[in-house]
Amino acid sequence: MNKTISKLVFAAILIISLQSFAQEDDDAKSNIQTYTPSKLLNKGQWDIKFFNNLYTETKGKFEGVKKDKPRENYFTSTIEVFTGVSDNNRINVGAILEYRSNTINGRSALAVFDLGNDVNSRKGLSSFAPAIKIQPIENIGNFSIQSAFHIPLFEGEKNTDGVFLDQTAYTFQNRFFYDYTLPSGDWQLFTELNTEYHFGEEASFANNTFVLAPGIFMSYFPSDKSTVLGFVQHSQRFGDFTQDFTALGFGGKYQLNEVLNLEVLYSKFVRGENTGLGQSFNIGLRALF
Repeated sequence: MNKTISKLVFAAILIISLQSFAQEDDDAKSNIQTYTPSKLLNKGQWDIKFFNNLYTETKGKFEGVKKDKPRENYFTSTIEVFTGVSDNNRINVGAILEYRSNTINGRSALAVFDLGNDVNSRKGLSSFAPAIKIQPIENIGNFSIQSAFHIPLFEGEKNTDGVFLDQTAYTFQNRFFYDYTLPSGDWQLFTELNTEYHFGEEASFANNTFVLAPGIFMSYFPSDKSTVLGFVQHSQRFGDFTQDFTALGFGGKYQLNEVLNLEVLYSKFVRGENTGLGQSFNIGLRALF
């Protein structure tokens, strides 16, 4: 009898231990670890991102001359919505909406949040893009391609006071994503190649140009719910207007709960040609369910 009780107790302890281990293993795979930009959603899943970028500059380099300039500020607020639609979980569809608020003539970086329309500022919805994301190779789940067609929602890149809002060119964009997690599980390498073709009938500096923009991100996971990262990005524009810049940055992500995670990034433009040389501050909130 005692042996039977001992066996039952041992079996119960073993089952509880296995359940605890399984729960810990599930918990270890947070959304920030699993759902990188390379990973597609399962059918019926939704991914909603609210991302905000504030870029501010007091220097620029044009025609080979680097010099100071009155502060200019460009704020972009982006909402991205994607959902899984295929039974094999290899196709996602979605949409991207952008809102901008910009200021010129030395106004403070935070002036963009006044949301003004005057001689020094301009605001408004700038573009809408239907998008599709696919996993082109069945057995490589960490490689994906996102294609979007950006449609401008306003007229005139600059208003009568000379305040720039956004380019009026249409944009056909393809982004190639790939990530690799090191065997330890603590480090993850993420790479992106962004390509853009800009065109349109309305006059725009971006018309008839092609952009090639690679980026490399290295993330470290100090815990299952947080990550810190560093990155380098470069952008090269070819065509009727040429431009290039390189930015370095760092940031982090934190899993707030099973649905929400927070992202904070900072980057500095360390070099460039025919561009401003400033810095950007970014904060985003992502819901995945």
